[in-house]
Amino acid sequence: MVESVAVLSDVHGVLPVLEAVLAEPDVAGADLVVVCGDHAAGPMPVETLDALSALGERAVLVRGNADRELVDVARGGTSEHPESQWAGSQLRPDQVDLLAGLPHPVTVDVDGFGPVLACHGSPRDDDEVVLVDTRLERWAEAFSGLPDDVRTVLCGHTHMPFARLVDRRWVVNPGSIGMPYGRPGGAWALLRGGQVSLRHTEVDLDAVCARVVAESGYDDRRAWVDEYLRGRYSDADALPVFAPRDGRLHP
Repeated sequence: MVESVAVLSDVHGVLPVLEAVLAEPDVAGADLVVVCGDHAAGPMPVETLDALSALGERAVLVRGNADRELVDVARGGTSEHPESQWAGSQLRPDQVDLLAGLPHPVTVDVDGFGPVLACHGSPRDDDEVVLVDTRLERWAEAFSGLPDDVRTVLCGHTHMPFARLVDRRWVVNPGSIGMPYGRPGGAWALLRGGQVSLRHTEVDLDAVCARVVAESGYDDRRAWVDEYLRGRYSDADALPVFAPRDGRLHP
């Protein structure tokens, strides 16, 4: 059983922000760093996976839907997302194998929490959408089959941080490292002493964008960083887009 867990998600190949978050004292000192999927689909995929792999046994990497997509691209498939199509073609064979072997979901024992389940979309589907305002009936469907002793669920996928109770279970989405919908910078969470805290790492946004443009080989990297790293889309933009996917229009 570990005492502290830093929770990250949706890095999307943005190495400079990942490095800034990993340098936070509470992240550097955490027993585990759990990353809830979508690690490399973005402008610096190879370097980002190397940085996560360098964490060794401290890192628990969960499979995301974009991770599956990169594996498919690397093995001859295609993606509708240009950054994923490019990123999948950049990965080394060992990195493709790494992503192909990632588990979903993953359970770890954390002091003060007991068994904590980490997933990407939901425990049953890495592409399922659940939101801060998703109705309880939908959450019950997403949590069907979970053991009763799992009282905390970590998720990602929607790039918006929240922590809420769902019928006595804590649900924590740390937000996104690389593609935040809302506040630019690195969003993450900390589990320690039975308490959940949502955290945020400020970055020099101009410097981060300049570094990605300088070091990435992705053709559309300038437009990509302007669109995603600078937080063009807010939660008010993202929620109406995601909302139909959480079942609310199809009761």
